[in-house]
Amino acid sequence: MKAFPAYLEYKLNQRKQDGSFRMLTHKSKEVDFSSNDYLGLSASKEIYEAAHKMLLQKNGIANGATGSRLISGNHILYNDAEEMIAAFHNAESALIFNSGYDANIGFFSSVPQKGDIVLYDEYIHASIRDGIRLSNARAYKFSHNSIDGLKLLLKKFKDSATEIYIVTESVFSMDGDSPDFYSIAKLSAEYNCRLVIDEAHAIGVFGSTGEGLAQQVPVFARIVTFGKALGCHGAAVLGSSILKQYLVNFARSFIYTTALPPHAVATILCAYSCIKGNNTERQQLRDIISFFTEEILRMGLNTIFITSSSAIHCAVLPGNKKVKKIALALQDSGFSVKSILSPTVPAGQERLRFCLHSYNTKQEVTNVLTFLNSLLVP
Repeated sequence: MKAFPAYLEYKLNQRKQDGSFRMLTHKSKEVDFSSNDYLGLSASKEIYEAAHKMLLQKNGIANGATGSRLISGNHILYNDAEEMIAAFHNAESALIFNSGYDANIGFFSSVPQKGDIVLYDEYIHASIRDGIRLSNARAYKFSHNSIDGLKLLLKKFKDSATEIYIVTESVFSMDGDSPDFYSIAKLSAEYNCRLVIDEAHAIGVFGSTGEGLAQQVPVFARIVTFGKALGCHGAAVLGSSILKQYLVNFARSFIYTTALPPHAVATILCAYSCIKGNNTERQQLRDIISFFTEEILRMGLNTIFITSSSAIHCAVLPGNKKVKKIALALQDSGFSVKSILSPTVPAGQERLRFCLHSYNTKQEVTNVLTFLNSLLVP
């Protein structure tokens, strides 16, 4: 057998040299400031037992989906789940995908066409970028959360595109901030565009019932994911019934993959029921977010933290090696805090990413920030 390709090995070695080499690690027992399990629902015994009971009532034991949804995997629970999700989010329809990555790949690779233009926030998720690359549309980025930057592009391309899609997120995964939805929606209407919003990090966290941030904004499509605050797996594209029909026929990441197993769909249903009927965890999370912000200000750390009102707070500490060293020191002291390295973020924007949860305590917050502060002292 031939040796591993030399150029690929060279690329790996480059990652090691610049400090961006990635390795898999097991989930630790450290204080959790890294997972997306914002409400702690991934460990909910209530959801686990309710999903098991629902599955037995609907179809008995079913360990696997047995095929794609277009062949044999379209379990009866899918219809229940999609109707419930659409109603919960005040949408005409919902189509479940296996993950947020699959949903974004499927949507953006199949919906924008040749002659269309996609205008996207420069900080959108990698899955959206990958989907856009697979489409035949032209794509241009605007500066992060810049209404003026978006408007300049709209003026430039308003007469040269069949359709214009504006793409943003309701909570950005690497900054934790949010755009001005209403200004973007106003521009979208003014220039007759189609607005698409990824709500991955807002679902379950924001809104009176955890519906997210963009429910009141007129959109062409929303992407919601279940692997974060809902504590389970999968995602859905929300939109019109005809959009759902289109995706079933043309979204390759939907068509050519084995469906989620029935138990996963049952868990989605039960997780939604949990967040709809219980505001306790959401209020606890809001309290911890407020306390974290207060402690940042009290300790004078606001100069390195990006302003955020979400569960994601990032301290920018430029340099892969520097930020990795600090993250490892935090981990060695019992805090699960992860470093985000370039090229995941631009060079010079490397950071520590703190994810807050309803189950974090005020003492844990004070302790981790106090220790971080001590590591920053020259």
